[in-house]
Amino acid sequence: MEKARELPYQAVRKAVALAAGKGTRMRELTAEMPKPMIIVRGKPVLQHIVEGLRDVGIVKILIVVGYRSDVIKDCFHDGSRFGVKIEYVNQTVQDGTGRVVGLARDFAGADPFILSYGDILISPNSYLCMAELGAAEALISVRHMPEEIAKGGAVFVDHRFAVTGIREKPKPGEPTSPWYNAGIYTFRQSIFRFIDQLTVSPRGEYELTDAIHALVKSDRFVHAVELPGEWADVRDPEVLAKLNGA
Repeated sequence: MEKARELPYQAVRKAVALAAGKGTRMRELTAEMPKPMIIVRGKPVLQHIVEGLRDVGIVKILIVVGYRSDVIKDCFHDGSRFGVKIEYVNQTVQDGTGRVVGLARDFAGADPFILSYGDILISPNSYLCMAELGAAEALISVRHMPEEIAKGGAVFVDHRFAVTGIREKPKPGEPTSPWYNAGIYTFRQSIFRFIDQLTVSPRGEYELTDAIHALVKSDRFVHAVELPGEWADVRDPEVLAKLNGA
């Protein structure tokens, strides 16, 4: 843990948004558009994300596109309309959340970056919590949602809220935690080394959570951050209807 204290302070000015998925659970809503472009409260989920990042000082954003990338590019272009600089990279193979993060290597360079899934909606001020990396090697956003753990991931923490482990969709009888992986992270460039070491999980994918677990076990300081305010995973029509007041 002494190593973590020696890390230099770096302001986070870059972000990566994962927006390549179709979102099959959204049924006909994603027949002509990618899931992150679904309208919530008058604008696409991805626009909420871009504007929230911008408002906490993020100036460069990489959007990972795939399905119907034209819809996203036609909306955001180079980002100037939104006060940021936007770049794009295409995910050609859908092989899990681990490998897709590796596509951000050139964009990130030596800089830390926020990573957000393209269907996670949070209160704008929550991005500020994730932009303050401090001396940590990485930040993992969490919510206290013990009833939802089986649908996502359990994040294990100690008394200092340092992450001690992470488990994707724990099954009955497996160790668990009340802290739900909220889908937004802040990484230094060290994450790419652990992504390079990934092997295929039992689900047949390269999992970002496996890379994070390896990062934690390498004795680096990874801090859990409880997001304040609103949080929603826009994962199905029922959640969408609730968000839009239907």
